[in-house]
Amino acid sequence: MADMSPERARLVELTEKSRTSLASLSSMLGRNPSYLQQFVRKGSPRKLEEADRRRLAEFFGVDEVELGAVPARPTLRESEDFVAVPRLALDASAGPGSFSAEEISFDSFRFSRRWLREMGLDGADLSAIRVEGDSMEPTLRSGDEIFVDRNKRVGEGVHVVRIGDTLHVKQVQASAPGRIALISANEAYAPIELAREEVEIIGRVVWKGGRI
Repeated sequence: MADMSPERARLVELTEKSRTSLASLSSMLGRNPSYLQQFVRKGSPRKLEEADRRRLAEFFGVDEVELGAVPARPTLRESEDFVAVPRLALDASAGPGSFSAEEISFDSFRFSRRWLREMGLDGADLSAIRVEGDSMEPTLRSGDEIFVDRNKRVGEGVHVVRIGDTLHVKQVQASAPGRIALISANEAYAPIELAREEVEIIGRVVWKGGRI
């Protein structure tokens, strides 16, 4: 006789409580009357087929896990302990610019809420964008992933801005009244000064990550 596994012992227990028999349950499954008896006493089959296990769980009113199903592991997206930060299918340019009219998430990063709180990002409206170009080196390097908080569209700091259809990552500073200065960290790039209405501030860069 094979060692009785927890799911086999549970099946025997449920059968006795329901005042039925393994033979009648086997017949209910459309199986040979000795099917469940062999499963319990001889370990054959080694596992119940999924359809049989589901039918028995429904009959007994229990979770399939009690009869040997593998517990489903919740995905990070389903977990309240994690937040999905969408990666946008566009490159925020820190050099000559990139052109894209659509901002559709093609992927996401997943971070724990605890980590976001520790970073001071709890409640932020975050999107992830990849940096291209060298105009913000050494602050940001080409290939870095940056988090942009769309809730922070005012004030000075490093921002993602749109000029026409072109996205840039720049240090934003107030200039003359009604004008704004976009400054690169790389001194090889001259500052850009524009009328405020010519610049759409997408959000402030609040985090970066990249290869070493």
